[in-house]
Amino acid sequence: MRHGDKINNLGRTASHRKAMLSNMATSLIMHKSINTTVAKAKALRKYVEPLITKSKSDNQHARRTVFSYLQDKAAVKELFSSVAEKIADRPGGYTRILKIGNRAGDNAEMAMIELIDFNEFYEPKDKKSDAKGKRSRRGGKKASTETTEKVEAKVTAPADVVVAPVADVVEEVKAEEVVVDAVEVEEPKAEAPEADSTEDTEETK
Repeated sequence: MRHGDKINNLGRTASHRKAMLSNMATSLIMHKSINTTVAKAKALRKYVEPLITKSKSDNQHARRTVFSYLQDKAAVKELFSSVAEKIADRPGGYTRILKIGNRAGDNAEMAMIELIDFNEFYEPKDKKSDAKGKRSRRGGKKASTETTEKVEAKVTAPADVVVAPVADVVEEVKAEEVVVDAVEVEEPKAEAPEADSTEDTEETK
């Protein structure tokens, strides 16, 4: 039973697994990316990233520690020279695993593991591109004009209805306005002021 065993043995003995990971780590440092199965790539990431962190402190003790894992002088030199310069400002996460489909022979799930700072072509999807597709109520004038134009383009008159040209309709409206202006509006006549009662009494006397 392997209850609580978090190490993937990869179907190998301890010595075989250690030698395989050492060779894969050397290949990754020298070539910057390798293709392998997903299980091996995940195991390699745990193996090689502590060694890359060691390369940030370039001293004799760190070089001997890394050499005890890699057993390759050329790989140690490459790690402490070019790789250490690239990852100097990165606090961790030096590798990236990209799944590339299944293998033709045994249908094993394959992946490419690479050093992030040495790939200048990979660009992950930005969150801003997803935000463009979202709809919002506050679309502004541009959104309203676009929707009205689309609706007007879709609306068509039935075959039985005869639509008059726009110019004729405008002329008819103007003619009606002229007729309304020509009609004279009768104003109410002003009534004469009533004579004072005091003046009438004086005349009778």
